[in-house]
Amino acid sequence: MSASSNRAEEPRQAPQPQAVVASTRPSYSQIAKSLFAGGVAGGLSRTAVAPLERLKILMQVQGNEQIYRGVWQGLVHMARTDGVRGMMKGNWTNCVRIIPNSAVKFLTYEQLSREMSDHYRATTGSGELTPGTRLLAGACAGIIAMSATYPLDMVRGRLTVQEGKNQQYRGIVHAARTILAQEGPLAFYKGWLPSVIGVVPYVGLNFAVYETLKAMLLKQYGLRDERELTIGARLGCGAIAGSMGQTVAYPFDVARRRLQMSGWQGAKDLHSHGGNVVAYTGMVDCFVRTVREEGMQALFKGLWPNYLKVVPSIAIAFVTYEQVKEWLGVEFRISE
Repeated sequence: MSASSNRAEEPRQAPQPQAVVASTRPSYSQIAKSLFAGGVAGGLSRTAVAPLERLKILMQVQGNEQIYRGVWQGLVHMARTDGVRGMMKGNWTNCVRIIPNSAVKFLTYEQLSREMSDHYRATTGSGELTPGTRLLAGACAGIIAMSATYPLDMVRGRLTVQEGKNQQYRGIVHAARTILAQEGPLAFYKGWLPSVIGVVPYVGLNFAVYETLKAMLLKQYGLRDERELTIGARLGCGAIAGSMGQTVAYPFDVARRRLQMSGWQGAKDLHSHGGNVVAYTGMVDCFVRTVREEGMQALFKGLWPNYLKVVPSIAIAFVTYEQVKEWLGVEFRISE
């Protein structure tokens, strides 16, 4: 009896310490798979809502001309002006940007979260992250990823805004060369400052709210692993997280787009002043002139198509990321 009971107790003691070590020490293979999953999530989520993304940017950039007055009217106008293919304008550049952006963002968030969790586990005995620490990790991940891929975002913005016969760029490479030759290398970072400021609440809240909501659901229904949550539940968490983060950061997104188009003749039909293309001296000038000339509501132009876009986009990104990682057999997840 004693021998058999000893044999029965042996397996219980060994696995738990080994599992903790394995989850906090991802292999290079796991990291590579995580990067791949992040890239797939970013590309798929943006392509799914590309027409709404383009409409949002066009509404952000336009002044009092009011060419785009609403979601349905704007989509119809885009289709008539550039055809159905034109509704996807800028999406290829956006995917080229968002795939490395999402890969770096998700991986950085996981690494920062893991380091924080290990630190708290060593000092307090509990590795559970608070919403505040999740927001900090998400904000840092967003700034690093955005800064690394910002020139592509600037080029994407220009390609997205040009329409009809007023097209100055033939593609990514031609746009990059033209901007470099005509405006200099610093032009690729126009609007970077409001982007950095805006990415803190946007990405930070995305991750913090998403992870907090999942933790609440796990506790509410007595689940032990987030993989027990349905895809619908995770989509809901992602949708709420995306809408909250975007609302807080939206004025900075408007400033970013306007600064990217500042002084560019290709945006003259959308936004001009006295017959000349609008040019801003910096972020503060952009905010002051926008409010003075168009009112406070101008800082939220394009918010409705953005809501329609960001909710499914963020939800698809989070769920796709986690599902691809599960298919690839990656053991660690965002919440760890």
